[in-house]
Amino acid sequence: MSMTWTVAQLAAQLDAEVEGAGDAVVSRLAALDEAQAGDLSFLTSSRYAAQMASTAATAVIVGRDWSGPSPARALLRVADPNKACAEAAQFFAPPPPKRLPGIHPTAVIAADARLGEGVHVGPWCVIEARARIGDQTVIEAQCFIGEDVAIGSHGHLYPQVSIRERVRIGDRFIAHCGAVVGSDGFGYTVTPQPGALPRVAKIPQTGTVVIGHDVEIGANATIDRARFGETRIGNHVKIDNLVQIGHNVRIGDCSGVIAQAGIAGSTRIGAGVMIWAQAGLSGHLTVGNGAQVGPQAGVARDVPDGQYVIGSPAASMREMAAVTLAPRQIVKLRSRLAELEARLAALEGTSGT
Repeated sequence: MSMTWTVAQLAAQLDAEVEGAGDAVVSRLAALDEAQAGDLSFLTSSRYAAQMASTAATAVIVGRDWSGPSPARALLRVADPNKACAEAAQFFAPPPPKRLPGIHPTAVIAADARLGEGVHVGPWCVIEARARIGDQTVIEAQCFIGEDVAIGSHGHLYPQVSIRERVRIGDRFIAHCGAVVGSDGFGYTVTPQPGALPRVAKIPQTGTVVIGHDVEIGANATIDRARFGETRIGNHVKIDNLVQIGHNVRIGDCSGVIAQAGIAGSTRIGAGVMIWAQAGLSGHLTVGNGAQVGPQAGVARDVPDGQYVIGSPAASMREMAAVTLAPRQIVKLRSRLAELEARLAALEGTSGT
């Protein structure tokens, strides 16, 4: 695919209205403050209006109702600039590496493992007994797939992904480098010993992990197997880099967990939930459908459907606003009290004379 486009050609692909020079040529996508002549840029938020006014970009993707100064030769007006930018990025990106069907000679594959049509297995992979890999799935270098694992079709495991024994995964699964699915959950018994350190014994983690369709897991994210039963990740769930999901956690469909968040064991996450970066959720909680957990929030109690909680300990936006505003209210009350005391003193002085 050509990486040079006229504005008019892009408009046809993006369902955009052209304002300005439709014959202008662009060959790269760049941010407003980094763009040069010949670049396409984008405005997705009014906070970047100042950059828009000074950008060197030849053309800029904007919303249909955006108005403001721009030196760009052309504007592409679209209904959703974020969506259009994501689509445009593909027009300028180099093609991804092709992983052709086949098995690298260094891969170690059990005799009774079953691989579907068109599967790619890269160098130094290990696929253990009775594992099943669906059609057109790509398994890149140094991946480990344990006994009795089932992975659906059209998946992609990037290098050094580990899928432990008995894990079951749906179609179109993506796992980025270093992701681990099915490692043991954190569980120990602690027995006091008179006059000595306590005895710590590991609790066997005998369950598994079940992952739905169209799930993506970021680099070095970990999903622990259940103590017993299943840790379950629903369909269309997106998990960012460096996320930790504990044993027996359940995450509903179309939810997202952002980088460095941690969810402790047996917590239930509803559908359509967003857990933002570095949030921490205690175990055995319920987070309702459509709820959001704000960045760095510390959640120690259930979150109702649709509620947005922030802070540590996490509270609703209304509760947090009340707490945040309280000091300001106290300052106002002190000022008002001082004013009233002054007025009272003046009145007492007047009555005394």
